[in-house]
Amino acid sequence: MDRKWIFDAVRRLLRRGFRQDEVAALDAAIDRALQAGAGDVPRTIGPDGVALIKRFEGCARRRADGLFQAYPDPGSGGAPWTIGWGATGPDIGPGTVWTQAQCDERLEADLARYAGEVADTLGAAPTSPAQFDALVSFHYNTGAIARATLTGKHKAGDFAGAAREFARWNRAGGRVLPGLVIRRAAEAALYTGSPLA
Repeated sequence: MDRKWIFDAVRRLLRRGFRQDEVAALDAAIDRALQAGAGDVPRTIGPDGVALIKRFEGCARRRADGLFQAYPDPGSGGAPWTIGWGATGPDIGPGTVWTQAQCDERLEADLARYAGEVADTLGAAPTSPAQFDALVSFHYNTGAIARATLTGKHKAGDFAGAAREFARWNRAGGRVLPGLVIRRAAEAALYTGSPLA
């Protein structure tokens, strides 16, 4: 494993070079992480990521009969139509109605798909479970993991820079939405391991 990019990333964060004892300590930490498999990219979203997505998506528009009605996108006032835990797609339109079980099943399937797309995009870039969960939530909401600058920064080991990028994704329909501002802050907090998530 080429460790240069790790050392370069830490140098950028510290804004200085290393002392020899620091090089030895960082090398030892990398060795321990590799032995424990900590450098592996997760393939499934964890409970913290699922909770964050559920918190912001909500299982909205429950009717009096207990079924859930599709609703228009808050940014556009129309497509993409959404139902349940934020599900969208060609199978969802103004007349779509689902049961709670259908909402939950779709969430599970969508989470598996989005987690796979995030893992494929990240490749072998070291990613903690918290970072992965935050990136899956981001992708679930934006669909932008492959093109976002934050992904490039993450893959380069610039985790602080990646965390700052979440805030840029706060618009829908050309306007800033307070709900997106709050969600991006929660994702960034989860990504950095902050207790604010």
